[in-house]
Amino acid sequence: MSALKQALLAEARAAGFAKMGVCRPNAIPEAAERLAAFVAKERHGQMGWMADRMEWRGNPAALWPEARSVIMLADLYTPETDPLQALDRRDRATISVYAQNKDYHDLVKKRLKRVARWLLDQERDHQIKVFVDTAPVMEKPLAQAAGLGWQGKHTNLLARDLGNWFFLGAIFTTIDLPPDTAEVEHCGSCSACLDICPTRAFPAPFQLDARRCISYLTIEHKGPVDPDLRPLMGNRIYGCDDCLAICPWNKFAQAAQETRYAARPELISPPLADLAQLDDTGFRAMFSGSPIKRIGRDRFVRNVLYAIGNSGEKRLEPAAQSLIDDPDATVADAARWAVERVR
Repeated sequence: MSALKQALLAEARAAGFAKMGVCRPNAIPEAAERLAAFVAKERHGQMGWMADRMEWRGNPAALWPEARSVIMLADLYTPETDPLQALDRRDRATISVYAQNKDYHDLVKKRLKRVARWLLDQERDHQIKVFVDTAPVMEKPLAQAAGLGWQGKHTNLLARDLGNWFFLGAIFTTIDLPPDTAEVEHCGSCSACLDICPTRAFPAPFQLDARRCISYLTIEHKGPVDPDLRPLMGNRIYGCDDCLAICPWNKFAQAAQETRYAARPELISPPLADLAQLDDTGFRAMFSGSPIKRIGRDRFVRNVLYAIGNSGEKRLEPAAQSLIDDPDATVADAARWAVERVR
């Protein structure tokens, strides 16, 4: 390892990152073909941005031809409790672990910029760009090429020394850094993540059909959700952690260092009845600085109503009944469905 890279690793750890690796921009030649197959099968659903600029997304070297190295960094957000336990509280909502506090985009980008500034101070004649889900960059394949971990059968990245509770950030640079050895798959015969998926969103190991994924349905999907999928969503109103939480490699997970990833008390299994009553102003106030804010009140309340319908709690009927005439047609549809279900 070069002296510069060794010092860079120390700076990355000082900034709060748990792990760092380096790869070349052309280190994922198989990504373009896999992405094309995914889009051709329409498994990206309404996420049109995945199909846009596929040349850049599938080939990081084309995104910025001058780049010589890609620095991948992992930022832990390991939960303190088992997220699966929240699924049993049917009258309360389950929110994905990563969204129970501050928006990770902002926190990770600040750390990336700190590391990037340090690196530029060492190599002033070079350039740097930082990315956190803000450009057509396939972070997970790049992270595997950089040795951080591997894409498991649930298609998420996991590592033997971190589990799978971590965010990824990327620094592209014109500095030529020595690359790390790519990680290989260590899932073996385990199929826990595939078996636990409520909606059977994995057509095969290492493949995902986003159109059946609860994270996609609650966050990215606009309009009514397929009535056949609604009962399978349970009380999950924003994201889904099942396939992450069940992974055996989490027994090696390290604690998160960033306190702003720790769950806000009011977002740990909040009452569905309270969430159903949020208007736009109340929604914005409650989720200021949260990644949840971007889906808007209507989509959020739609999800809450599906959870009410799945609760089996007759006492939640008034909360759903009050939204049957909601100005948003999708919310009104969800309210009618919820009332019928709880009755």
